[in-house]
Amino acid sequence: MVKQRVRFTFPGTIVSEPIIWKLGHDYQIITSLRRADVQAGEGWVVLELTGDEKEIQRGLAWVSSAGVRVDPVIGDVIEG
Repeated sequence: MVKQRVRFTFPGTIVSEPIIWKLGHDYQIITSLRRADVQAGEGWVVLELTGDEKEIQRGLAWVSSAGVRVDPVIGDVIEG
């Protein structure tokens, strides 16, 4: 099991879609919300993902294909 922190940026057209739920449901990945700012027109979420490295990469590829921008996060997102 590995942990990876990522930031998802959602365009307004899919901000209300259950992307994070589907990621945890359809892939063997535990999602832990660290920070978020979601509004009607846009949103971003910082997540800590736990799972097999290959499964995380498969899940992130799906998230990207759904139209979400995926960026790595380095450092402690709770502390700032």
